[in-house]
Amino acid sequence: MSREQYNTKADERFQYPIERGFPIERVNDIAEKEGSSKMHYRPTSMMHKWWARRLGCVFRSICLYSLVDNPKKLTVTDPDTGENTLGEFDGGTSDIEQLIADVNLSDPDSLWPLYTKDVRVEDKSVLDPFMGGGTTLMEASRFGADVTGVDLNPVAWFVTKKELEAGETDVEELETAYENVKAAVADELRSYYTRSCPNGHDHEADVMYEFWVRELGCISCSATVPLFKDYRVAAGRYDNKGSYYVYCPECESVFLTDDARSESACTECSHTFTPSQGPVSRGGYYTCQDCGQKYSITDAIAEGQSYNDRLYAVEYYCSHCDEDESHSKADAKSYIAATAEDRERYRNAAETWAEREDLHGYIPNTEIPRGAITEASSISGNDVFQHGYETWDDMFNERQLLALALLLDAIDDINDQNRKEYLLLAFSDSLMFHNNFTIYNRSGNKIEGVFKTNSYNPQMEHIENNVWGCDYGRGTFSATWDKVVDGVRWAQAPTERYIDEDGNTAKTASFETPLGASSYTLHHGDMRAVDLEETYDAVITDPPYYDNIIYNEVANFFYVWQRQLLADMYEAFETPLTPDLESIATNPALGKGDEDFERDLAQAFSRIRDVLDDEDGILAFTYHHKGSESWGELLEALCDVGFEITATYPVSADLNKFIQGEAVSFDIIVVARPASERTMISWRDLKREIYKTARQTRRNLQESRTLSQGDIGVMEMGVCFREYSKHHDKVRRGDRLMSAKEVVNEIYGIIQDASDVGAVDVFIDLLRTDDPTYDDVMKLCRGTSANPEELKEMALYDTEDRFELGTWQSDARQAYIQDKLSNEPDELTDLDRLQFLRSEFDRGGRIQDYTNRWEITPELIDLAERLADATGDEVYHRLLGDTSLGV
Repeated sequence: MSREQYNTKADERFQYPIERGFPIERVNDIAEKEGSSKMHYRPTSMMHKWWARRLGCVFRSICLYSLVDNPKKLTVTDPDTGENTLGEFDGGTSDIEQLIADVNLSDPDSLWPLYTKDVRVEDKSVLDPFMGGGTTLMEASRFGADVTGVDLNPVAWFVTKKELEAGETDVEELETAYENVKAAVADELRSYYTRSCPNGHDHEADVMYEFWVRELGCISCSATVPLFKDYRVAAGRYDNKGSYYVYCPECESVFLTDDARSESACTECSHTFTPSQGPVSRGGYYTCQDCGQKYSITDAIAEGQSYNDRLYAVEYYCSHCDEDESHSKADAKSYIAATAEDRERYRNAAETWAEREDLHGYIPNTEIPRGAITEASSISGNDVFQHGYETWDDMFNERQLLALALLLDAIDDINDQNRKEYLLLAFSDSLMFHNNFTIYNRSGNKIEGVFKTNSYNPQMEHIENNVWGCDYGRGTFSATWDKVVDGVRWAQAPTERYIDEDGNTAKTASFETPLGASSYTLHHGDMRAVDLEETYDAVITDPPYYDNIIYNEVANFFYVWQRQLLADMYEAFETPLTPDLESIATNPALGKGDEDFERDLAQAFSRIRDVLDDEDGILAFTYHHKGSESWGELLEALCDVGFEITATYPVSADLNKFIQGEAVSFDIIVVARPASERTMISWRDLKREIYKTARQTRRNLQESRTLSQGDIGVMEMGVCFREYSKHHDKVRRGDRLMSAKEVVNEIYGIIQDASDVGAVDVFIDLLRTDDPTYDDVMKLCRGTSANPEELKEMALYDTEDRFELGTWQSDARQAYIQDKLSNEPDELTDLDRLQFLRSEFDRGGRIQDYTNRWEITPELIDLAERLADATGDEVYHRLLGDTSLGV
């Protein structure tokens, strides 16, 4: 069977499997699991922080459906048996050609059995011009492709370098290097984070975390005000689960209370207060507890005050008490108020730091650059400079600086460069948890790093971590080192997790092919300017998007430390900070807006087109969709430089919106090929073709696959874009040519018109969803005439305290219905009426009074049946059929 026979029409060029279909249901099933447990799926990708990392299962699937095209240049090994075989897959065929050929939009699963196999392709070259954390390169290299990666950011370059080198790195040699560092500094570092046993025994306990609060003076009475948002320390655990550890502002003790939101009495001094209410209020104001004066925190700093940091609590772990059966787990690992001993230990470390001038050279002390994240801007409301931060070392206290410098000095003494770099990788990643921007996750009883919100958010209460670490704790150097070693081990013998026939997560045996076994080349620089090969078979990437993270600013946090050991080794680390002017992003600090981003992105796609094979080249990338406007820009940018879109697919997003942590609308896989010759067409003819294609695609998908209406809408969009791409810049409407943006708006309308799915339909789907979230709202709305804002206005969901559906039991939903019933009764929808009746039935009201006034339409009866089916609530079946109910 020849390549050409895989196509639907004999005169069309070869189509890759990904152009004909993609198993989004199977990918999303795995993505849902991987997104919450990345360490078990791709340990190598977790060795160091990088932002907006794409899920490995998504890009493995993209590679599978983009690179597997020629059976004659394909080797398949079953990792569970070790046999080299192309036969007997789940589809019941031994013909690998048929597996490739059978992929289509209605049934894309024929190739899926290869997902769990060790697949090697010959003579394939893959480029990722925006490699970031290296996901594409890792996955493509596992298929045996020669990979090339480019990134402007040196931290991304270094992280990806160590990921690809992991497959050929000796773990025992790494462990030996770690033991050398441990022998040199571990005991000293641990000594800075120990204390006497809180249970009164003659031995020491480890300090896991120390809790600090900042203080300012009252501008009226000169009292010292601790800047607590509230006095809660942490949720109780073990024997104390359900209680809360709180700090007493009167006697400074830490005690347990059953209700931290109501008035509590300190068990030590009997002082009464409400733990959830501290001196700091919204908007950055603090109130003096003595005189009641309220004032702005940043104004106080601007007027000359400086923060005083005070240690007020400690979380400890005592291994001796943990082994003693007379003590409970709550005794061995718990929270106590800081004592004079704890403060004295800190002062001793600070004095040692002042004396050890020989270590000061390991600390980056250059100025923090003013930018869109470090300074208040349209992107970030945080401003580190308003809180007194000026240089990078200001982000750390004296004990942290001492411990980090000692550790970096020991790492620097390792002679082997590769081993030194893996130790540096662990050191760098752990920095997220050793600074003044960390917070404590009270309900989870753990520390959260500086980039919890992908920004520099100055904290009034921060957590000091144990730098080396003990048996418990997150983000310590020793724990991070274990994570790096796990990543190296996985790279040498990768496994694949998947969903088996019973719906359970399963794992393959180890693959024979290690990570980075094929040829790889990494470039640091602007992808528009670096020297690349003449042509590549595939470009697989995750390009910048409108609301992109300002990578250079967040990466500077790691860069200034990595540079201490890498500046003399690599050109990428010669400059004081990471590059910013060449970045493709909207950045108000650099005066770069949407027009600059669109121009730069178009230049990037032009470069990709220049290096992609003219005949058989394929471009596949993920894109973070937000609306028709961004789609119009994308379509125009691709088509202008000579691409045509051939398919689009929705996938599970694993990305937090830049500052606030809201999920972007959704992730799309876009597939494109070099454009063939374009022909002139009238909008009338193109519209007719688009409408027909959209309706046929929707009908086929509804009949053959279990997809949400929104997912279907996204795939409809892809086939519509394919039709437009054939005529880009040649679509005539009257006496003028239509722009891509205009066509996209029209396509949106066509798809929505073709869909009868609205807000009520989406709500019914949400009722059928187990433990629905806001992400489910976004997913189910896409491609429909509904949108999340509309559902929220109708009180069909609420996110104030937690995500909650607007069922008939929801107070917010009933308030919305009651308001309409009182003021706009004619505007009640069928859903409003049914949920109101269900509530009336529950409280014993006379529903007949309402059903006699309302017309009982077939649509109302049908919706009642759908609600009963979705919820299992049989009352809906009876509401309209027996009006005596509730009488």
